[in-house]
Amino acid sequence: MPEATREATPLLDLVDTASVLVCCGSGGVGKTTTAAVIALEAARRGRRAAVVTIDPARRLANAMGLEALSNEPSQVQGDWPGELWALMLDTKRTFDSLVAAHAGDEAQTQRILANRFYQNISGALSGTQEYMATEKLYELHHERDFDLVVVDTPPSRHALDFLDAPRRLTRFLDHRLYRILMAPTRGAMKAVSVAAQAFVRTLTKVVGGEVFDDAITFFTAFDGMEKGFKQRAEAVMGLLADEGTSFVLIASPRRDTVAEADYFASKLAEEGIDVSALVVNRMHPRFGEGLAEAAAARAETLAGTPLGDHYANLADFRLAASGEEQHLADLTAKVAPAPVVRVPMLSTDVHDLAGLAAVADHLFAAAGQG
Repeated sequence: MPEATREATPLLDLVDTASVLVCCGSGGVGKTTTAAVIALEAARRGRRAAVVTIDPARRLANAMGLEALSNEPSQVQGDWPGELWALMLDTKRTFDSLVAAHAGDEAQTQRILANRFYQNISGALSGTQEYMATEKLYELHHERDFDLVVVDTPPSRHALDFLDAPRRLTRFLDHRLYRILMAPTRGAMKAVSVAAQAFVRTLTKVVGGEVFDDAITFFTAFDGMEKGFKQRAEAVMGLLADEGTSFVLIASPRRDTVAEADYFASKLAEEGIDVSALVVNRMHPRFGEGLAEAAAARAETLAGTPLGDHYANLADFRLAASGEEQHLADLTAKVAPAPVVRVPMLSTDVHDLAGLAAVADHLFAAAGQG
């Protein structure tokens, strides 16, 4: 596939200049495909790009013509001047690597990894996946020397957890509950209030003494690592807020997905984050600039003829396209001045690099941005 020589557009400017692109949106709107296309375009423009998904449905691997992806970047081969890499987040393996990075020595690492409490929470605790996704983003950006990291986030309301995950970790490590749980590990239980001791006894009754003992053993092994985890979480928050990080909102023209995208744009605004681009996939074509009513009137005049059927279809397409634009009006106003990129319906599903290239032709076309 030759190097791209497209006319510059606002979205191409992001591909050329951003160091991190976070793709957000509800499920089923083409978010994974869009993330893969952006990374592919970056490789075609000479950049070393990686795309990471935390979607376990493996759509990214399928879109790139690969059988599977792992927690480590795999290079996708192609005829482009840059590099294209792809991976799928493995929450537990990422957590294991983070523990090893912050443990004082190998013995501490092994105590934590072998602990049953840790084994249970490392892949299943609420918020763990989102935090490990931000950790993987940080790793790829700072330790793997990628020019661009494209993140395919979970459906939109979970993506808000993705943005808040580092902050939640630091809040937990500073929380009184965490200090209560750590008190027995530091020989400080006598100094803990009577109420805290009552809480610990109640917790033991609820979860069982064995589970509680495993938890205390885990926190004992974890002792001394809080500072490293907090510093890393703060560094991740800094990366998400960095001027080189941009957020691309993905939607489809359906009313429900537009509402989800509108919700997400509002939440980003509350965080002081601007949407850098809005991509709307699966738009109906208009086939010209005329009104649906004019095509419908022409169809009625020519009723019963092949040309009448043609105008009837044209009227339907124009009516559908107009309805979609009405659905999008408030959302496009909310994200302004971010460019809005409209990608039409395709005749086939995207399942390989050729399909991604076909999407790119629409995604980065100057006429599709407004």
